Amino acid sequence: MTIPLSILDLSPISAGSTARDALRNTVDLAQQAERWGYRRYWLAEHHFVRVASSAPTTLLGLLAAATESIRLGTAAVQLGHHTSASVVEAFGTIDALYPGRLDLGLGRSGHRGDQFRTAGVPPVPPAPDRGTEVRDGVVIPPVFTPGRLLDTSRLAAGLATLTLPGAQSLPYGEQVREIQALLDGTYTAGDGVELHAVPGEGADVQLWLFGSSGGESAQLAGELGLPFAANYHVSPGTILETVEAYKAAFRPSQRLPRPYLVVSADVVVAEDDARAQHLASSYGHWVYSIRSGAGAAEYLDPDTAPPLTDQQRRLVDDRVTTQFVGSPGSVAERLAALQQLTGADELVITSVTHDHRDRLDSHRLLAREWGLTHVRAA
Repeated sequence: MTIPLSILDLSPISAGSTARDALRNTVDLAQQAERWGYRRYWLAEHHFVRVASSAPTTLLGLLAAATESIRLGTAAVQLGHHTSASVVEAFGTIDALYPGRLDLGLGRSGHRGDQFRTAGVPPVPPAPDRGTEVRDGVVIPPVFTPGRLLDTSRLAAGLATLTLPGAQSLPYGEQVREIQALLDGTYTAGDGVELHAVPGEGADVQLWLFGSSGGESAQLAGELGLPFAANYHVSPGTILETVEAYKAAFRPSQRLPRPYLVVSADVVVAEDDARAQHLASSYGHWVYSIRSGAGAAEYLDPDTAPPLTDQQRRLVDDRVTTQFVGSPGSVAERLAALQQLTGADELVITSVTHDHRDRLDSHRLLAREWGLTHVRAA
């Protein structure tokens, strides 16, 4: 049986276009994804860069109004920038009007802000000393560590701006449990006073955790019996450790009797391999803008983008070599290998191209090849 496919969207802004264009494209893609049989449509959260998904919960409400049945969610709310109550009340508001369709995805981003502000990049464990491997047809590159980022000053400034002066984030695990309690109606403040989120308490939302390593997010998702999304497209070098940590830590819960794993992949599909390779040729430039410290730039037109230098290529090689690029058949074959290797119950696809029509075609062609539904041209 073919596993479900879902979509992760960053609302990318292409060179020569605007945030308004990107948001309209997101609404259009969500509507088409529903027609084509994708299970979920998730929105990322990014700030002070050239993507338009800085307010995913607001956008989520707009997508709920523009669609009918596809599940919608965040991938993920950066908890370090939000209080538990604001998250629960926002999702509760949308669920009150469009019940039973929301995935509340939570991530750790923002919880290390003080370390970035005061000491640059936080210490990270040394990466395993290994070269690129191919496991059952899946590329597993060397682990990329934050210490290789060229400049963290912009990241530090952004984190500082997103935090009120003097405010401190709760520990990640504590905040996840606080959100659970607010949704369940069991929350008690520090002074013993019961508080009830209205709307929010009792909302029919599914809680998810997201992670790119075998660390706290994967282990916490397992311990709490929550579904988990492992980010192969962000950190392909750690995917096996991430999956193993989640499954090893999993304890059945009232919500979930067995692990439920989603694995992400970055994809560009076209009618043939050559066309797909051309459309994806400016992807490395986009990743380089992120890893250089400048933040995600406008997505360049492959017809005019200059070649990457050797130094630029080295910084992004793990992401470029693990992007799934090609004809529908070749990409579907590689995705099937990723699913088999990780044991994923579902794959979530992110696709960025300069032209919105090419992005639509990428998702449409893959949906048809994967057998989601009878898919017509947009």
